[in-house]
Amino acid sequence: MKKKIQIGCSSYNNRYWKGIFYPEDLPTSKWFDYYCQYFNTYEMNGTFYKFPTVRIFENWYKKVPENFLFSVKAPKDITHFKKFIDCETLLADFYNFCETGLKEKLGPILFQLPPSYNFTPERLQNIIHALDKKFHNVVEFRHYSWWNQEVWDALLQNNITFCSVSYPGLPEDILTQFPIIYIRLHGNKKLFYSGYSIEDLEKIKKIISDSSTQSFIYFNNTAGTEGILNALDFKELE
Repeated sequence: MKKKIQIGCSSYNNRYWKGIFYPEDLPTSKWFDYYCQYFNTYEMNGTFYKFPTVRIFENWYKKVPENFLFSVKAPKDITHFKKFIDCETLLADFYNFCETGLKEKLGPILFQLPPSYNFTPERLQNIIHALDKKFHNVVEFRHYSWWNQEVWDALLQNNITFCSVSYPGLPEDILTQFPIIYIRLHGNKKLFYSGYSIEDLEKIKKIISDSSTQSFIYFNNTAGTEGILNALDFKELE
């Protein structure tokens, strides 16, 4: 991993960004190329909805410059349907496709759990035992019960990162004690829409700058224009 702080968005194909970020005369086929001129990472969320292939990853690999990193979101088949139960083959295939297709441009792998998935010790152990520890695994919880010391200690002992989030109804602590710092800003109070003030961004920047840990920050408040504007503002704080 190259730069200490990796800044990006969780989507790029957004018509609201035309004239705000993308030039008015830039064809949509060139939007991702343009995105890559400004940002050094991208959080790939399409893999959550459709199980990827090696060819898909190889195509993404060719699109980006050297030193670019992809974070890849695990398919919902693993996190929402099977919830890490009896999915060894799915996980092995997913890891293999990511590694084979993205090579040195593969960054963290994100596993996002549903809001209904509350903490139990058994569920915690299922997650830990399922993940391949040679990868930079990040787990995003969306039920407040996972914000507890037992979870943090167990994940840290197994080289797994707890995802820091800005999400309605959840704690917004930036957790710096894990193998990497991984932050997803979803928009709060209005999910996927709300923006963040310069003061909010400066607070986050100070926390991650004071740490020596590799950091990834992704703006997922991309339903409108706030995500790209916040990402550009954060980039200016570097």
